[in-house]
Amino acid sequence: MNSFGRIFRVSIFGESHGECVGINIDGCPAGLPLSVDDFTTDIERRKAGAKGTTPRKEADLPRIMNGVFNGKTTGAPITILFDNTNTRSGDYEKQRAVPRPGHADFVATQKFGGFEDFRGGGHFSGRLTVCLVAAGVIAKKLLNNIKVEASILEIGGEKDVEAGLQKAIDVKDSIGGIVECRVNNFPAGLGEPFFDSAESLLSHAVFAIPAVKGIEFGSGFAAAKMFGIDHNDAIIDKTGKTKTNNAGGIVGGITNGNEIVFRIAIKPTSSTPKEQHTLNIETGEVESFSVKGRHDLCIALRVPVVLEAVTAFVLADLMLLEQKIKRVIN
Repeated sequence: MNSFGRIFRVSIFGESHGECVGINIDGCPAGLPLSVDDFTTDIERRKAGAKGTTPRKEADLPRIMNGVFNGKTTGAPITILFDNTNTRSGDYEKQRAVPRPGHADFVATQKFGGFEDFRGGGHFSGRLTVCLVAAGVIAKKLLNNIKVEASILEIGGEKDVEAGLQKAIDVKDSIGGIVECRVNNFPAGLGEPFFDSAESLLSHAVFAIPAVKGIEFGSGFAAAKMFGIDHNDAIIDKTGKTKTNNAGGIVGGITNGNEIVFRIAIKPTSSTPKEQHTLNIETGEVESFSVKGRHDLCIALRVPVVLEAVTAFVLADLMLLEQKIKRVIN
C-alpha cells in the first residue's frame, strides 16, 4: 500500500494540504552520519520556482523526529516530516463536484467513498515526492561510491528544454517529457529472476512517482526493431564488461556490473489552463470548466532528483538483501 522495500523499507504518509507530509525509513544500518544539512542539495533540486514549475513554494526543511542520535543513525526507524505551510485549500473546495480529468479525483472517491482529503490531490499529490527525495538522500549515503544520476532528455519531444517549454507556453497548455537515469559502479549479481528482477523492483518504485506513464531499460522499445546479433551485448572481460549495453546493465533480472540505464516517460501536467469537459457529479451533466490554482507547466522538470531517490532506495535494499552493506561505522 504505502510501503516499499524488504530491508530498507520506506513508508510514506501525509496529504498535500494536510499539516505535513513525511516518510518513515526502517532498516537503515546504525552508524550512518546524518544531519539536516545532508538533505539540502537534493531538496533544493526538487523545489519549484524555476521556469515551468508551480509558484507554490514550501520551505521543505526536514524535521528528523527519531532514528538519529548524536548525528548518527541508531538502527531504529527514521521518521522525517515536512510541514505544509503554503496552501490554498479554497481552490479545491469550489471544484469538489467536478472531478478533474487526468487526476485521481474520481477514482479516489470510488475507492474511499468520498472520505478522502481532496485538497490539492490529497495523498495522491506530487507534494509527497519530497518524502521520496528524503529517503533517497539516506539511500545515496549508504550506496557510497555508487553514482545515481538522472537528467532530462526531452521536453515535448524537443532535446532543447527551453524550446520544449516554449511550445507549451505558446499554446497555453502543459507538456510532458522524458527523464533518463544512469547508475555506475553497481555490482553484478543482484536481483532475482521473474518477480523480483532488478527491472521489476525499479519499475515498481518508479511508478510511485506521480505522472510516470512508461519505462524502458537499455535499448528499450527500440529492441523490437533490432536483430539478435545487434542487440546482444558481447562480454569482453572477466568482470562482465560488455562492448555495448543494450540490456541496460540488467540481464535475466540480475545486474551484470555494467552501467544501469533506463528512461521514463512523464505525462503532461493534468492541471492544464485549457478549457476541459468533465462530469458534474452533483447534476449528472457534462460541463466545461478550467482548472484553477498553482501548477507545474511541466512536471518532468522536477522529476530527475525524485527518480534518483527511488532508484537509490531500490538499489540500497538490494545491497542490504545481499549483505553488501553492513554497519557503516567501525
